[in-house]
Amino acid sequence: MRRLTAGLFSSVDGVVESPHLWQFDSFDPELGAGMGAMIERVDTVLLGRRGYQEWAGYWPQAAADDPFGSFITPVQKFVASRTLGGALEWTNASLMPAPLEEFVADLKETDGGDIAVCASISLVRQLLFAGLLDSLMLMIHPVVAGAGRRLFEPSDPVTRLQLQETSVTSKGNVLASYGLRTD
Repeated sequence: MRRLTAGLFSSVDGVVESPHLWQFDSFDPELGAGMGAMIERVDTVLLGRRGYQEWAGYWPQAAADDPFGSFITPVQKFVASRTLGGALEWTNASLMPAPLEEFVADLKETDGGDIAVCASISLVRQLLFAGLLDSLMLMIHPVVAGAGRRLFEPSDPVTRLQLQETSVTSKGNVLASYGLRTD
């Protein structure tokens, strides 16, 4: 069975939206290595519509030596959208058939590497609360962002997580991977 993973940049106060506004000065080589280790196991990516549209406009034109750009453009990508139709223009991108949870559960049963949820807070939330997410890596930066969307909402159900792995980088980023607790 394939593993479904997600990695999100987070501020200390839990903001995960628009990390480019607050993470730039604490990105360090260890954080890059942690991200590299995560993506080297991935051969399929799940994106939401907004993330797809933002990334499809940026990553295909990224510098050839950009490690993430050289990963994300050729990798197989499935996009969850209720509004996009027809063929998608970005290399190896296609629309996910609905319903999402059934598609992802079936995809996990196929052969291949890890499946990563990228650029979609909504997809991460939906798949976590559906019990389909095997690993959630939070890359917590030593900054209080103040405003922005957080991963968890006050109305969310109680969901027990189990720490899988943790490390601290030289600039004070905490990389913490969690899985759903099964007991």
